[in-house]
Amino acid sequence: MKVGIIGSGHIGGTLTRRLCALGHDVTVANSRGPESLAGLAAETGATAGTVDQAVGAAELVVVAVPLFAVPNLPTKAFDGKVVVDANNYYAQRDGDIPDIADRSISSSRWVAGHLAGAHVVKAFNNIQAQHLLEQGRPAGAGDRIALPVAGDDEQAKQLVMGLVDELGFDPVDAGTLDESWRQQPDTPVYGTDRDAEGVRVGLASARP
Repeated sequence: MKVGIIGSGHIGGTLTRRLCALGHDVTVANSRGPESLAGLAAETGATAGTVDQAVGAAELVVVAVPLFAVPNLPTKAFDGKVVVDANNYYAQRDGDIPDIADRSISSSRWVAGHLAGAHVVKAFNNIQAQHLLEQGRPAGAGDRIALPVAGDDEQAKQLVMGLVDELGFDPVDAGTLDESWRQQPDTPVYGTDRDAEGVRVGLASARP
């Protein structure tokens, strides 16, 4: 699959490494430009590009940037794309975003509002990057970690759930984007490496 990754930090860099190792055609971009990604490209075989280049040919795009940077993305470039929102809202980093801070909307609903033409799916936001890199397991393994996946478009969600499985994790349907607050920071499934049943219980027990 042709995958665009926007962001080369902990999660973006890890997904670049993992997806390249699985044979996907990855173009990675960040705010500093392709030249800053030469090392990651050489290490992984990914293509270093601009944001427009990473998004343009992609069948799936991962956005893994600080949430405050989302409004600066070229929104029209994402029209019609399946977009994985791997972001989290941290007020100390992202500033005051009132609608997210008071839980009026989930952070992914806020992202979807900025990328209005995209099919946004929430995933990869609740796992530590090192665990995403090292702890993928074959299907059926007793110690397989599960990851929640939330989205409004069922076809897009199934595509992302298949990718989660390929990476070595059990995908758990976490409902719609409006329900994705259940996997945000300070919820039972955030950073806790639960199995599939544990994720389902954690999602159900989350409180606003």
